[in-house]
Amino acid sequence: MRFHVETRRIDLHGSVSRCKAAEITLDTDLAGNPDAFNPAELLLAALSACMIKGIERVTPVLGFSLRGVEVRVDGVRQDVPPRMESISYEIIVDSDESDRRLELLHDNVRKYGTVFNTVAAGTRLSGVLRRK
Repeated sequence: MRFHVETRRIDLHGSVSRCKAAEITLDTDLAGNPDAFNPAELLLAALSACMIKGIERVTPVLGFSLRGVEVRVDGVRQDVPPRMESISYEIIVDSDESDRRLELLHDNVRKYGTVFNTVAAGTRLSGVLRRK
């Protein structure tokens, strides 16, 4: 499987990335742009989307019933060298499934997420999955 994204600088304040028929405005302004994701926030958003997509993928296989999912992600940036020092997450699942089944869902998120595994290989990544 391959992916392709094209990003173009719009002006001093931002850029735009495109893939398929979608686009997202990016904060590439050195002063910051409150109306767009900066690169670090985009990384955290990609991680949270990966978790939700993994849950969507595995729930039919497991026969897992849920009403909703929310993911909260926090990152800590290190200055020298610049990198994400650590990322923590909380997955909140609205479900009546047993605690054992919630843990099974969390195991699948940790085991099969492409972005999750890529980030985990180079950053301290920790988190919980809990019931709403």
